[in-house]
Amino acid sequence: MSDRKIVIIPTYNEKENIERIIRKVFSLDGGYEILIIDDGSPDGTAAIVKSLQKEFPDRLNIIERAGKLGLGTAYITGFKWALSQGYDYIFEMDADFSHDPDDLPRLLEACKDGEGVAIGSRYCDGISVVNWPIGRIIMSYYASVYVRTVLRMKVFDCTAGYKCYSRRVLETIDLDNVKMKGYGFQIEMKYTAWKLGFPIREVPVIFVNRKAGSSKMSGSIFGEAFWGVIKLRFRKINKKS
Repeated sequence: MSDRKIVIIPTYNEKENIERIIRKVFSLDGGYEILIIDDGSPDGTAAIVKSLQKEFPDRLNIIERAGKLGLGTAYITGFKWALSQGYDYIFEMDADFSHDPDDLPRLLEACKDGEGVAIGSRYCDGISVVNWPIGRIIMSYYASVYVRTVLRMKVFDCTAGYKCYSRRVLETIDLDNVKMKGYGFQIEMKYTAWKLGFPIREVPVIFVNRKAGSSKMSGSIFGEAFWGVIKLRFRKINKKS
């Protein structure tokens, strides 16, 4: 029996991108499935997904939430659903094509290699970012330097959001104890997996800034990550009991 693979895509107002990203993922070999977590998008994103479910009834899933509850909680919801449904490999991916779906097979192979976490890394092979303002590149790059320094975790792209987890990792992490909701969620998940002894593989990818829709980043997200990293350094990480 082949491995079951699910790509979790959180959405909020992604009507310009959602159908294209779904069709692109489904065009790849390997039988990838998709779970959309939509946070009450007022632009009709969920309605587009539900209309596509008629075409892809066995591969396209959606969970609708009442409003913007945070990236971290969206992924935690998706992880729990994926584990309950028996998936072997669980991906995080953005809806806006900043994460190239063609990199999914490379992430999968890297994840299988260590049965841990594979990261689509912007910084493990120089800086691979296209169409970002220089200020944002500098902020993102040095955010990872900061995280690496404080947490002593040997990962070049600590804030990356393009990832593949083996089922074993998500079953071991106490998902109910993950504290950070926004930008810091990505850091906390990597650090927790690393502290629990799972290997983290970085796969060089090219990150392309979105062409359609608007960014969901905010200053409060960065503030949570900054202080959250310091708290993480002194937190005891336990396996799920």
